[in-house]
Amino acid sequence: MNPVATLAGGSGFVGRALTEALHADGYRVRHIGRAGPDARWDDADGVRRAVDGAAVLVNLAGKSVDCRYTDRNRDEIHRSRVATTRMLGDAVAAASAPPGLWLNASTATIYRYALDRAQTEDGGELGEGFSVDVARDWEAELFAGDLPGTRRVALRMAIVLGDGPATARLFTLARLGLGGPHFDGRWFPHRRYRGIGTQPSGDGRAAWHRSGGRQRFSWIHLDDVVGAVRFLRDHPQITGPVNLSSPHPTDDRTLMATLRRVVGMPIGVPAPRCVLEPAMWALRTEPELVLKSRWVLPQRLTDAGFAFTHPELEEALRDVWRGR
Repeated sequence: MNPVATLAGGSGFVGRALTEALHADGYRVRHIGRAGPDARWDDADGVRRAVDGAAVLVNLAGKSVDCRYTDRNRDEIHRSRVATTRMLGDAVAAASAPPGLWLNASTATIYRYALDRAQTEDGGELGEGFSVDVARDWEAELFAGDLPGTRRVALRMAIVLGDGPATARLFTLARLGLGGPHFDGRWFPHRRYRGIGTQPSGDGRAAWHRSGGRQRFSWIHLDDVVGAVRFLRDHPQITGPVNLSSPHPTDDRTLMATLRRVVGMPIGVPAPRCVLEPAMWALRTEPELVLKSRWVLPQRLTDAGFAFTHPELEEALRDVWRGR
């Protein structure tokens, strides 16, 4: 009988790609989600049955961060990650045949704003504020308790380039001639990025930096997310946090210039914060998604010998663009 893989929160483009890959590798895939089909989050017994006997458990559940950080959305972003991970931990602990591997989504946004040096799993420094607190609590729930039969890995994913909404928005901006660099700067104070959880971090103020469009952009191609999941499955010595990011991060200026080349648009109007803030308000998302400097390297993957299929930004973007 084929082995079982349980995939939680797999309705997005990353989850669909992983489902296809797991089927190709011979797994029978059970899905946990708000609507099932094999188990629903409001059915704890169903979740336990879906986890018991699985060889691999992958959790991608969580409300999208591509939204405005209203109080309601902030609470749901946090709850949807922490509560589902806690439920899965309870299911693993109760299983008569627990999964040997639990891969749980996390985010490279857990690291501090960095312009000075890259952040790795061993030498990186965690940041402060809302997004960092979400990631910290998310990972704390993953690694809580004693699960001796289950290897646990936190997938600290950078921005995934593929057929998802973030990549589509970048291509759209570039095609419309709006693919210029993003400049941080002063703006009216707000508290949308204040800390959250039982131990909120930071002083509650929204920070700003004179990055000049040089804020770092860490990314990974969807194919390499799938490849990394397979690699981690097959390398039992790897545990704990793992950065899923290309070994060649770039900066915002280079990202936007590359996008313009890929879509064939020579013009790209720059976006200072005074333009970006109202534009992001209209789009119902947050400037932090393009203004935070995420400089992340996949030290544990590269040290273990993982070979990226799409390590270079322009080739990765062209591959996604051709597949649209």
